[in-house]
Amino acid sequence: MGMGAGAVAGVGETRRIAFFGGSFDPPHLGHLAVARAAKEALGLDEVLFVPVGKQPLKVLDGTTLLQAGYADRVEMTRLAIEDEAGFRVSLADAPRADGEPNYTIDSLRRIAAEGRVKLYLLMGADAFRLLGRWHEAGEIPFAATLVVVARPGEDLGRLDEGLPKGITAGEAGRLGELTQYRVEDGEGRWAEMFVMPDLHYEVSATALRESLRTTGSGERALAVAAPVLKYIEERGLYQG
Repeated sequence: MGMGAGAVAGVGETRRIAFFGGSFDPPHLGHLAVARAAKEALGLDEVLFVPVGKQPLKVLDGTTLLQAGYADRVEMTRLAIEDEAGFRVSLADAPRADGEPNYTIDSLRRIAAEGRVKLYLLMGADAFRLLGRWHEAGEIPFAATLVVVARPGEDLGRLDEGLPKGITAGEAGRLGELTQYRVEDGEGRWAEMFVMPDLHYEVSATALRESLRTTGSGERALAVAAPVLKYIEERGLYQG
């Protein structure tokens, strides 16, 4: 199963890195809880928080666009994780000069090209259900080990409709509290996938943005780190 919880790669060893992409609009305590749990369970050396410049599925669906600008979301994310060992903000999904959307598979390949890394892709159940619609979806489970955070009572049997066409998954064991799956495609390739149990830390970014417009700072502080809340208030974000 590889290194256990808390293990750290030595000089010249393969580093275990999780790619944690998202809008982070704003980053909240639920994001931190997920990243901490994954880092501990998988013995990660680093969790990369990767604010996305432009989300392809939101563009295609015409759904609510990002409300804070990229620079603000990067700075809020930096403030949210500044005291967390092994957490780092990555600009891998910064807005492209040509205005095109950011694709996760491209970012994963760039990180892998740096050498001697084992990549994990950390995502929530909602994002996993849409995985089949991602750019080059069939390559993603083999570019990075999927780590899916389940909601209360969820298991893979209720999630697997999100797997890309031609890819199947079967339960293969346990790693502590994580359930391990074997993901396979029709070409004989296979990879690991892990499902994390619910952390009972449900935070809706949409509801949080609404609360930032309508409630006092005491309630807001329950969902975002204090430096992030201060930045939001000083910049007047989410008030429109």
